[in-house]
Amino acid sequence: MSATKEEIAEFMKSEFPQAKYKIEAVNSSGSILSHDIGLDDLRPGGTVSGPVMMGIADVALYVAILGRIGIVPLAVTTSLTINFLRKPNAKSRIIAECKLLKVGRSLVVGEVSLYSDGSDELVAHVVGTYSVPPAKNKSENM
Repeated sequence: MSATKEEIAEFMKSEFPQAKYKIEAVNSSGSILSHDIGLDDLRPGGTVSGPVMMGIADVALYVAILGRIGIVPLAVTTSLTINFLRKPNAKSRIIAECKLLKVGRSLVVGEVSLYSDGSDELVAHVVGTYSVPPAKNKSENM
């Protein structure tokens, strides 16, 4: 029971109106998101802040999961590990490419590669795990 890009975009707009991320693509195996970088996203030294990169990675994983299992609002991050590899370009969008590695009944594991738009070099690599709430028992609804 997957969700479409449009369904996920509408859900995200409704539930996370503050989010600045754009869903570029989503399917049952992953997602691609982008984030335009502004002054609020920079840290001293003129580089994109770590929390911005962690945020887009987390959202890319969430969107990929929704693309696979449908709109499950209470899926939550249980683990997120990031390796910062090189300084991102502060004048380029951050691109997040998420690939789901394992989708179980209660846990989903994925990896996210972060790039500066226009470059093939990774700026960060992220591995995350989400907890998915148990599906409601059909007999409970009768």
